[in-house]
Amino acid sequence: MAAVISAFSDPAARRGGWGALACAVVMCLGLAGCALLEAPAGGGETLPPRTNPGGRAPDPSAPAPEPEWTGLREVRGVWLTNVDSTVLDSRARIAEAMQFLADHHFNIVYVVVWNKALTLYPSEVMAKRFGIPIDPRHAGRDPLQEVIEEAHARGIEVVAWFEYGFSCWHESLGPGGGHIVAKYPHWAARDRDGKLATKNGFEWLDALHPEVQDFMLSLVLEVARKYKVDGVQGDDRLPAMPSLAGYDERTQDLYLRETGTLPPADYKNLEWVQWRADKLTEFLARLHREVKAVNPRLTVSMSPSYYDWSLTEYLQDSKTWTDRGLVDTIHPQAYRRTFEAYKSIVDDLVNNQFTAAQLPLLSPGVLAKSGPYVVDADTLLKCIAYNRKNGIAGEVLFFYEALRADGDVLARALKEGPYREPARLPYR
Repeated sequence: MAAVISAFSDPAARRGGWGALACAVVMCLGLAGCALLEAPAGGGETLPPRTNPGGRAPDPSAPAPEPEWTGLREVRGVWLTNVDSTVLDSRARIAEAMQFLADHHFNIVYVVVWNKALTLYPSEVMAKRFGIPIDPRHAGRDPLQEVIEEAHARGIEVVAWFEYGFSCWHESLGPGGGHIVAKYPHWAARDRDGKLATKNGFEWLDALHPEVQDFMLSLVLEVARKYKVDGVQGDDRLPAMPSLAGYDERTQDLYLRETGTLPPADYKNLEWVQWRADKLTEFLARLHREVKAVNPRLTVSMSPSYYDWSLTEYLQDSKTWTDRGLVDTIHPQAYRRTFEAYKSIVDDLVNNQFTAAQLPLLSPGVLAKSGPYVVDADTLLKCIAYNRKNGIAGEVLFFYEALRADGDVLARALKEGPYREPARLPYR
């Protein structure tokens, strides 16, 4: 790894441009394997926050500082979860995490605000509909507001990540769709056997139902209006629905009226898949339009599964989203086990899915941690180098705790290498 870091740090190499630098890094790393996983997928703590280089904790009410800037424009993002992480459990932990990210030249954080049909902020929408204003784990606090204040004080942007999207529950929490389906059973997505649509343990709402879409949009707009976030984000569950769903009576009747035939039993029938995907694309168009009406500066960010697996499995027509200008930034989940597999995805993105004009929208999602697995530093640097070689100015790492594993080895490698100098977001 020393050779890799040396290549990123060499001033002569940096003057030669990211393309030349990336080639040098890839050569240094040789055939190192990429261990990315294969996937289409208490507020009383008194820990003091880490201080800034001046020795004082930043004032959350102060304007965001301008980091020292050398002309680089890159997305250096990370997802912040409430699963396998305790960062959101106290303000002190949030402050420490934001300082750590600032110290290592990250410039944007995607913080979960919707998970397991619960919000991580006090929600009037959820209080009125279900009597549950916030995840009870965070009762009496507002983790989203705390992240915004601590991140902005350190020059880091905050995007509200609606992780669960149209998924209403996970079967590990108990059967039946949870409190949402209990109150609104007609909101449930149905498979061709009439059962609650379930895939990989996730139970789903009917993402094509107007009431369900209105509910989801009300949460997104609540955050956009109430908080000084810099953007909102959907992922492989927003907008999405498993292609095995759509067999409720209302959707079948609508398909019959619009096409003259009932939905086929084959839920992967191309026409049936595209018809449902088009409905979700129209929902995204509405979400984009209404978010921009609240504040044109807010970014609408999406992190779908990799196309076209995303289309056939979850009705996510992400290529059309980009072609229609419905996303401001997009982070396809390029989660693969080997560098060659990751390289194959990047090659397809650059050569087949994005035009030269669209490429600035792209910064792939890179899996850095899942359960006990943590990507090795050499592999991560090689993937980032390949991004730069192909004109991709950034990436988003899943997720924050990877940076803190094994004595912060990944964070150190990034700061000594590709993140050695601060960078601004390309679209600001």
